[in-house]
Amino acid sequence: MGKNEGEENGFDPENHNQEEEEDKKKHLKEEELSVERIFENQEVPSWRKQLTVRAFVVSFVLSILFSFIVMKFNLTTGIIPSLNVSAGLLGFFFVNTWTKLLQKSGLLRQPFTRQENTVIQTCVVASSGISFSGGYGNYLFAMSERIAKQSTDTLDIKKLSLGWMIGFLFAVSFLGLFSVVPLRKIMIIDFKLTYPSGTATAHLINSFQTPQGAKLAKKQVRELGKFFTISFLWGFFQWFYTAGENCGFANFPSLGLKAYDSKFYFDFSTTYVGVGMICPHIINISLLVGGILSWGLMWPLIGDRKGDWYPADLSSDSFSGLQGYKVFIAIALILGDGLYNFLKVLSQTIVGLSHQLRYKDASSGLPVADHSSLVSSRLSYDDKRRTQLFLKDQIPTLFAVGGYVAIAAIAMAILPHIFHQLKWYHILVIYIFAPTLAFCNAYGCGLTDWSLGSTYGKLSIFIIGAWAGASHGGVLAGLAACGVMMNIVSTASDLMQDFKTGYLTLASPRSMFVSQIIGTAMGCVISPCVFWLFYKAFDDLGQPGSQYPTPYAVVYRNMALLGVKGFSSLPKNCLLLCYVFFGGAIMINLIRDLVGKKWARFIPVPMAMAIPFYLGSYFAIDMCVGSLILFVWGKINKAKADALAPAVASGLICGDGIWTLPASIFALAGVKPPICMKFLSRGNNAKVDKFLGS
Repeated sequence: MGKNEGEENGFDPENHNQEEEEDKKKHLKEEELSVERIFENQEVPSWRKQLTVRAFVVSFVLSILFSFIVMKFNLTTGIIPSLNVSAGLLGFFFVNTWTKLLQKSGLLRQPFTRQENTVIQTCVVASSGISFSGGYGNYLFAMSERIAKQSTDTLDIKKLSLGWMIGFLFAVSFLGLFSVVPLRKIMIIDFKLTYPSGTATAHLINSFQTPQGAKLAKKQVRELGKFFTISFLWGFFQWFYTAGENCGFANFPSLGLKAYDSKFYFDFSTTYVGVGMICPHIINISLLVGGILSWGLMWPLIGDRKGDWYPADLSSDSFSGLQGYKVFIAIALILGDGLYNFLKVLSQTIVGLSHQLRYKDASSGLPVADHSSLVSSRLSYDDKRRTQLFLKDQIPTLFAVGGYVAIAAIAMAILPHIFHQLKWYHILVIYIFAPTLAFCNAYGCGLTDWSLGSTYGKLSIFIIGAWAGASHGGVLAGLAACGVMMNIVSTASDLMQDFKTGYLTLASPRSMFVSQIIGTAMGCVISPCVFWLFYKAFDDLGQPGSQYPTPYAVVYRNMALLGVKGFSSLPKNCLLLCYVFFGGAIMINLIRDLVGKKWARFIPVPMAMAIPFYLGSYFAIDMCVGSLILFVWGKINKAKADALAPAVASGLICGDGIWTLPASIFALAGVKPPICMKFLSRGNNAKVDKFLGS
């Protein structure tokens, strides 16, 4: 029996038809997965139309809200969760409500689009981000007399003033935006970096505009509003019982008095319950492990060495005594974790770049990128449409370079007048190396979602502080240099994160950049004003054991002291323990990377472990409660938990965060709570301790 020509050449008609059927099924499946085909019939507004007045009005209101939230995190624990999703959700809620009202009255001229939603999210995150990079909980507050009194040096101080703080932020906050603008195509399209927070926010915004997403958005907004109200009213209720020191629900000795004295108690904070629902479980567990290791084991053991390792007559807040161990061992953990992650991201950057240069194949992506993500598995139709619009509105490289040089020149002229210890040549050296470090931070954030802005800032403290020297105000020079560097590298990674969100929602890069500029300008005014409200309202701001202890301010000041004076003032064996914990942080990170993701989720994170060393475990218990709620909810109904947990957490955080505004105003006006509620007497607490076996 003879063969036809097709069969002789290896062609089988039956197999060919089967392959065609499979291709059709695959194509239909891809059509279902395609996001941009859902929006195919929707016109993408021009970049100017994406920048609406209502978008910036809403952004301004949300910026104030988020600045209070971030400031509260800054001044309490220093742990600041990603608020991108919350900003996108609240932006949708406000503008969608606004447009519906206008539509009913027949006055709506421009419909609410996902691009406008992205502009709002970008503006809010840029503005509230200044509340972190502005240094109110670390380098900037560390310059003040309040923090200097807690350290070994009270000479190098700068009196805080609203005027110079605003001027300083305007001088340093915009440079990072211009430093990475020319790299947006390389980062987003060529390297295909994931930027997990930016990607998650884009998926949320895209889902709001679909029929199914609109239903889910209504549920999310309803849950957010419900828990916002509960959280706000709970904060208001608690306020009535805090007329004196150590009273109110925040000081309830839920685990007994002995545990309370060691900072182990649940303080009924809805903020940190909400944060615990957002943060990964391992972060919350790491905080608790750090608290148990320090306050449960180390500090009692070192306290027993009083009179041997350090003088017995020292005050509890002396850095030549137990306080020195608390702060400097925490610094060692933070620096060890920061150095490891810095070197890790730097090596990944070098490997990725060498791979690109060697093969010159941008489509292959990077070996270190997560190709299992939704972004890299999107359809070619989505990629083509997104790339086409992302490259449509170019931001000229000459404009970016010129802007960088102009702002750098202005900053070099202004900053030495604000900090006379910081010389123009210090700033010049920082600005020469800043674009490279900004690229490294933006690249690393794209891989890991982790911005190392504070790590680069700490490096600046040591380098510039040592360069200036102790006799020439090296402490203030180092802290000011930290602020310059932190603002550059932090805003660079934030901008690239937002470019990723814009790429996935078809928002123009120009509208993203303008929104970032406006948001940064808002933040340069709003965040200092919010901090000033806290600073004037709470006389004990920055004091250990107060409502707002600002632990990182003390840490950063002592880093600056180490940079210029060395280790001579540390108590006995403190330096040895610092070496041990510095090496331990590096070792733990190394083990986490070697064992892989499956087992790494059971190994604590050193950076998180370090925070309770100074503060205690009370907020860690709150966060573990949030984590437990999410875990149990996931077991009962995982789909519902995944869909609604971010909204519930956002409501808890925002409600308690906005309550701090009237609480601060009450404090400034001299309005005091009527009752001081002491829940348990000493005698009853002793009985509870005995019952608990403590």
